[in-house]
Amino acid sequence: MENLIIIISLLLLGMTLSRLKIFPDNASQVLNLFIIYIPLPALILLQVPRLTFSKELLVPVLIPWVMLFFSAILVLAVSRIFKWPRPTTGALMLMVPLGNTSFFGIPMVEAFWGMDSVSFAVLYDQFGSFLALTTYGSIILATYSGIEKPTLAAILKKICLFPPFIALVIGLLTMSVPSPPVLEAVLKGIAASLVPVVMVAIGLQIKLKLPPGSWIPFSMGLLIKLVIAPLAATALCFAFNQHTLAAKVSVFEAGMPPMVTAGALALLAGFAPELTAALVGLGLMASFLTLPMLFQILQAL
Repeated sequence: MENLIIIISLLLLGMTLSRLKIFPDNASQVLNLFIIYIPLPALILLQVPRLTFSKELLVPVLIPWVMLFFSAILVLAVSRIFKWPRPTTGALMLMVPLGNTSFFGIPMVEAFWGMDSVSFAVLYDQFGSFLALTTYGSIILATYSGIEKPTLAAILKKICLFPPFIALVIGLLTMSVPSPPVLEAVLKGIAASLVPVVMVAIGLQIKLKLPPGSWIPFSMGLLIKLVIAPLAATALCFAFNQHTLAAKVSVFEAGMPPMVTAGALALLAGFAPELTAALVGLGLMASFLTLPMLFQILQAL
């Protein structure tokens, strides 16, 4: 509970700074770049080498892709029922299947499940959400915005040059190599900046305004993202008798709100801008109610 209070306090601090116009307009983008290039790779290099290869590591790699296709199919079905315009469908196809499993997800996993669980969240995020953003996200952007479809070479280049993914590869290659205590101390100190910077950066970006006439797509999008998808992931793990910490963390990550980066791409593509901003901002606020309930369900299994 103490960690959750800290996270909420930092988020509110970021929102307050945004309203007071103390930071420059591009402050959130600068902080996001800092996160991507410094504390997130440090955390990955600190946690991933502590993993040991086992079958349970497949769970955080597979569940995000199952949830991606499950959520995308639900969004398409609901979109056809309500006959939403293409920009609305495009926004939901991008925002609902892709969760905020890195910037928001990793701090929340640490707060609820402890530091030892972070490595599973990293696997879920890098082999799931990040790869899905670069592949599935590129396809959705091309399909619903009319832009030219990206080439395989461009996608692979984006993946290989992404700092957290580079850190993940290094971490996996050094799993059996003991780390010097000095290096661990340095990485731990750098990684400690992740949570405060992330939450302030998210707070700076949050917008809590929902445009008129958007209640149905907004409500259906968050219902699928925050309730139906994590419950489906829970049922899937239960059906396959997966009750490990890796499985529970994976389900918890499946319940994260819409991804901030996906929202930024949707805004750039012109996909229902106000709806997209509301899904990110209000979705994150709603997750402070749904994630504790999901945690309690997973604790009971």
